[in-house]
Amino acid sequence: MLKHRLLYGSLMIAFFIAVMLLDGWLDGSLTDSTPDKAIQGSIFCILVALLMIPAQFELAALAWAKGLKILTPVSIVCSILLVTCWYWGQFIDLRMDHLAFLLAFSFLAILLYQYIMHGTTGALANCGITCLSVCYLGLLGGFTVAIRTRFGLWPFLMFVFVIKCSDIGAYSIGSLCGKHKFSPRVSPGKTWEGMGGAALAAAIIAVLFGAGCGIMALPLAVIFGLCFAFIGQMGDLAESMMKRDAERKDSASKVPGFGGVLDIIDSPLVAAPFAYLFFMCCL
Repeated sequence: MLKHRLLYGSLMIAFFIAVMLLDGWLDGSLTDSTPDKAIQGSIFCILVALLMIPAQFELAALAWAKGLKILTPVSIVCSILLVTCWYWGQFIDLRMDHLAFLLAFSFLAILLYQYIMHGTTGALANCGITCLSVCYLGLLGGFTVAIRTRFGLWPFLMFVFVIKCSDIGAYSIGSLCGKHKFSPRVSPGKTWEGMGGAALAAAIIAVLFGAGCGIMALPLAVIFGLCFAFIGQMGDLAESMMKRDAERKDSASKVPGFGGVLDIIDSPLVAAPFAYLFFMCCL
């Protein structure tokens, strides 16, 4: 298990860094020596949109284990539209009413698909779980694109690495000396000792990014790290709650040592709206 986590974790980190550096190089946000282009984060937007497809299928599998049916054709399309709306907002003046209309028409599309394909059979359950999947993946995921396009490459990388390194810190310290359960009903493996490891790792990474890249002052970076260590773990618990209800250990088995796509993106999904708010208020 640990061997697979180290190997595939290292490969995913290398791939992600390469993609993000290419993305930053293409739109000018990699260094201050080149001017930023008007359109930011194109490659990252494509990557996130593509991740919506396996993530929706994994969530549909969890729902199916409980006898619920996510309307995947419409959930995938709606999720991709929602997750990329912040990117398209660079071409138009994106306002809150645009997002509200997109949410409204996504909901209506779900109702229409249910009516055409299934009629009244399972209407409440199908439409309800499909709306959850669209909001969980599309609406929350859209804030990762918002951070990348509005605040730039390095604040976005700071956010991602703080969240994921807090996961590493929690797993490492929790495995070594975790004794006091943090959330026994949802995730028995999580401990307060692991939470301490998450906070320490997140604070160190936040300080390194904040000071090294000139993103924010040292005290603010420490606050960012400590806050998002906790928020990131809440994101992991949110997905664990769904997996536990479905009686599944992982959302899938696509990535050895990690599980599925949902198991990798669960923490950033929940943390992204808070990070966007933090950056909006403090940068």
